Amino acid sequence: MKPYKNLGKDSGVAFYEIENNSITVQFTTGATYLYNYQSAGQQHIEQMKILAIAGRGLNSYIKKHANKGYAKKLR
Repeated sequence: MKPYKNLGKDSGVAFYEIENNSITVQFTTGATYLYNYQSAGQQHIEQMKILAIAGRGLNSYIKKHANKGYAKKLR
């Protein structure tokens, strides 16, 4: 997993991993979730990928658009 840049300095996201049809996000609490096209929708996953790479806005986006849209809680 790659460290999240957290440019806003207030994110709950610590790490992320991008795959073709999914993104895995580890939060600062240690909780890790897999989000994929089937669970959250392609549009949301692609936007989450953009925000993860940018290092800003991912936590807020997940809370607003994909909070319950995870496919699996990994940890």
